[in-house]
Amino acid sequence: MFSERIGYIIWVSDLKAARSLEKYGTVHYMSRKMHYVVMYMNSDRSDEVVRNIQRLPFVKRIERSYRNEIKTEYTRGVPDKTRFYSL
Repeated sequence: MFSERIGYIIWVSDLKAARSLEKYGTVHYMSRKMHYVVMYMNSDRSDEVVRNIQRLPFVKRIERSYRNEIKTEYTRGVPDKTRFYSL
């Protein structure tokens, strides 16, 4: 149903030119202070798109986001003590 998405952090030298990155994927956030763009794209075309983005003159560096690989389900190893302190 939904295709797998991969996030990338793209460090740029010119934010005005970085607006053109929207044609490669979904731009999630643009930092004006630190000059980076967070964008998401489909994983099936990501290798090809990253190669095209690296060729752009305003792109300094591209880093892959590992957010989808971080464990988000937590187990409770310690018993809940809030019921002892409630009235």
